[in-house]
Amino acid sequence: MELRQLRYFIKVAELEHVSEAAAELHVAQSAVSRQIGNLEDELGVKLFIRGSRRIRLTPVGEIFLTRVKSVMAELEKAEREIYEYLNPETGTIRLGFPTSLAAKTLPNVISAFRKEHPQIGFQLQQGTVNELTEQVVQGHIDIAFVSPVPFGQEQLEGHIFFTEKMMALLPKQHQLVHEPHLRLDLLRHEPFVLFRQGYIIRDIVMKACSQVGFQPRIAFEGEDIDTIKGLVSAGLGVSVLPEITLNDMPMRDTKAIEIIEPDVTRTVGIVLPTNRELAPSEKIFFEFLQTYYEKLNQFGF
Repeated sequence: MELRQLRYFIKVAELEHVSEAAAELHVAQSAVSRQIGNLEDELGVKLFIRGSRRIRLTPVGEIFLTRVKSVMAELEKAEREIYEYLNPETGTIRLGFPTSLAAKTLPNVISAFRKEHPQIGFQLQQGTVNELTEQVVQGHIDIAFVSPVPFGQEQLEGHIFFTEKMMALLPKQHQLVHEPHLRLDLLRHEPFVLFRQGYIIRDIVMKACSQVGFQPRIAFEGEDIDTIKGLVSAGLGVSVLPEITLNDMPMRDTKAIEIIEPDVTRTVGIVLPTNRELAPSEKIFFEFLQTYYEKLNQFGF
């Protein structure tokens, strides 16, 4: 079994077409067909069902694809780690982040880091906290910013960098905009604009509302901060968002107000895998993050 055969197999499985796979691989179609045939002969099973136009995986082919992808990911990771051990200042970090940290936290951190380590690059991937933690466990990304920071998961190691308040966001014409702070139950009759299911921020808000005795009436759901803020500014509802996402927003059509009851906060930090060692460039980034947030917290971040 050769690596070339496995690469050909993965590409054909993804495209379900031999000639298209050959074109992307920049080899002859006959070479791809021959290598797939040799692989099937060696394994003693058929990996594909041949059709008139496209081909598709057999049940055993689907099982084999899952395993092969995992093996190839590990091989690519090994090659990258060897390169980074030889060249720790020129590695690439696969970094995940949720939408609530995209506008301010992530750009600030990466900008500060690149000033000290300009040759280290990033591959960025956005997703929900659950998606990002799973990607870290599977090895598809190296480190992920998350909020809140999960603990008690065997394959993950969480590090909290700071805790921030969740603020009520009201349209400017709302009757409570002149209050210095408010209790969350004062919004029990308001329509809410929240993240869709699957986003941890939504869970935090739902839990906080439940603590004071009501379930919010959800008028609109979104997948990013700007959409939610835009709907609130249009007067279509109220929301509860992390303070960091509201610090640099135009306040013309909305007002952010501190919630004093209940105490609604979230932790912000990163998760690292426990099933492998960090590569040298990843260690450099992790150590930078620890120092960076220690300084910010020291000066009242």
